[in-house]
Amino acid sequence: MNKVFNNADEAIRDIDDGATLLVGGFGICGLPENCIAALVKKGVKDLTCISNNAGVDDFGIGLMLHKHQVKKMISSYVGENAEFERQLLSGELEVELIPQGTLATRCMAAGYGLPAIFTPAGIGTEVAIGKEIRNFNGKDYLMEMAFDADFAIVKAWKGDSMGNLVYRSTARNFNPVMAMAGKITIAEVEELVEPGELDPDHIHTPGIYVHRVFKGVNYEKRIEQRTVRKQN
Repeated sequence: MNKVFNNADEAIRDIDDGATLLVGGFGICGLPENCIAALVKKGVKDLTCISNNAGVDDFGIGLMLHKHQVKKMISSYVGENAEFERQLLSGELEVELIPQGTLATRCMAAGYGLPAIFTPAGIGTEVAIGKEIRNFNGKDYLMEMAFDADFAIVKAWKGDSMGNLVYRSTARNFNPVMAMAGKITIAEVEELVEPGELDPDHIHTPGIYVHRVFKGVNYEKRIEQRTVRKQN
């Protein structure tokens, strides 16, 4: 099975209107920038995006929001995107906010082939409305379904042609669990190497989870909030 694609346009070619996407990254760190740019270029719409956050106004998922390509966001934190806020308040965008740990574990459940998880997070809040609650050993737990996503788009530091991935520092974030969870996982990497060049002990995502990989270009790697010390 040849997993290597020439570029993002080829790799996302069959992501069509109405697809559900898992989008790696945390804030604007570790974003699959090339895949997002290709989706904006393609103009697909009515997307459901599952992501920790919605990027910022002019970067990450924010680029798709400005083009009105996203129908629904499933996220944990969305506080840095004014366009997201505007679309939410105007009723243009459907939003499901979930606890961050629940987001990660629902991804893991999908990767493990589990239909659902039970978690205490959300009990007694609006998160629990309409969901099944079970009691285990005297404590209530909320049933949350594993994600059912058509595609996962993730970004890694290094990858090989078999799809094995290595992430770098905090850019790892949600990428590994989302790579596990997509029916088709598309990985963009900064450096693409041959099998055997990655230390097996350093691989974070085994290639069994990855269906397509390509070498990305022109990474911007923005810093969302820059804090600097005054010079003396």
